[in-house]
Amino acid sequence: MPGPGVVPEAIPGEGPGVPAPELLARARLLVAPGLSASLVRELERIAGRGAEPLVGGVTADGPLLCVGAALPDALRTERLLWFHSVNAGTDPLLAAGPWPAGALLTRTVGRMGERIAQYVLGWVLAECQAVPEYVAQHARAEWRRLPTELVAGRTALVYGTGRIGGAVAGLLRSCGVRTVGVGRTARTGAPPAGFDRVIGAEEDPDAEAEELAGARWVVAALPLTGATEGFFGAGRFAAVRGATFVNVGRGATVDPVALEGALRGGGVRRAVLDVLPEEPAAPGDPVWRLPRTVITSHSAGITADEDVAQDFAACWEAVAAGRRPELAVDTGRGY
Repeated sequence: MPGPGVVPEAIPGEGPGVPAPELLARARLLVAPGLSASLVRELERIAGRGAEPLVGGVTADGPLLCVGAALPDALRTERLLWFHSVNAGTDPLLAAGPWPAGALLTRTVGRMGERIAQYVLGWVLAECQAVPEYVAQHARAEWRRLPTELVAGRTALVYGTGRIGGAVAGLLRSCGVRTVGVGRTARTGAPPAGFDRVIGAEEDPDAEAEELAGARWVVAALPLTGATEGFFGAGRFAAVRGATFVNVGRGATVDPVALEGALRGGGVRRAVLDVLPEEPAAPGDPVWRLPRTVITSHSAGITADEDVAQDFAACWEAVAAGRRPELAVDTGRGY
């Protein structure tokens, strides 16, 4: 497990192995009751077998192949062969109890990166074109020109250089934004697609602090692990000099007290939070009173049925061929 201050990146080939073909052939397909009938039919077609409800009372013998968002405690046994999560984030699954040894865990990403990238770009452009201020003026029936700015030439610092962070960086870069990725470690060779530069938070904190000071937008696209909980704290926010903070990763990666201090002190210009430590936030939650902040309802990257079917099919093809799927999760690291 990486230590504090480390941004995780997926490393292909680590974690539980690929289920044996004879076990996969005998596995019972269990699907969450909340999945749509059309999606269940597609999962049955891909797996070549009928589906049963994913509930804790499954008692018959045999290996299990499960698709859903949660795993009942009664099924956290050696019978679990493979669990495919309908969500991209698997931290709730891993936090709910010990993961069965040897069980493969895969996740759904689908077009989430594209959706989240458009969400980020939408807020970036809205801010640069003073959309919130013009909406407020309209409500007051006030006619007044407001200054706007171009995004080209500005810097976006994107934490997380995987599929989602890369999609965000790529779309921003197409608008002329300089994109800097922050990963667990710096990568050798050319930066990943979408990034002008990638730095390692663990090995080059000075470079990270310099980029935080020069960034116009700081985008958090981190998973939640032991290493990333509270990752954005007082130290990092103290280095920010007027950037807008956008969180599309996990709410618990941010220290809310530190963010509030940075907003009230002016270091953080605005905040757009699609995720919170506790969801949904109650009407009396202090987060609603953060200055210059907009909260959206964990909607930046909503997963569609077609995403689940597409990624389950890709994982099935890899497993059937004896390969570890690209969407496999290293359950030890949590991503």
